[in-house]
Amino acid sequence: MSSIAKKIQEQQYEDQKQHQQQAHQTVVIRKAKISIGEVFLLCALAIMVAYMGVKIVSNQAAIYETNKEIQLVESKIAEQGKVNDDLKVQVAELSTYERIWEKAAALGFKLNKNNVKGVQ
Repeated sequence: MSSIAKKIQEQQYEDQKQHQQQAHQTVVIRKAKISIGEVFLLCALAIMVAYMGVKIVSNQAAIYETNKEIQLVESKIAEQGKVNDDLKVQVAELSTYERIWEKAAALGFKLNKNNVKGVQ
């Protein structure tokens, strides 16, 4: 082979090599960046999740306090019911005929059978 043909062949080989290197160099793999809108949406989502978490916890605390108050009121109602029952028993004991007759006699009242009318 002549030296000119050899030089042309070497030049073509180097051009191919250089072209391949340029092809490899031009292929750049970029990482996917997060756009500003996506960052805003992610921040909004994080804030909303945090807010909902706080809201749920505060609602549960309010429910707990309300249940506690309900139990206190129910216990007071039960105690008052017992007191009412005791007072009803006392009223029944104090309103017997014999006791009323004793009190009337002690105050000077007398039974006049002519003034007594039966009610049906």
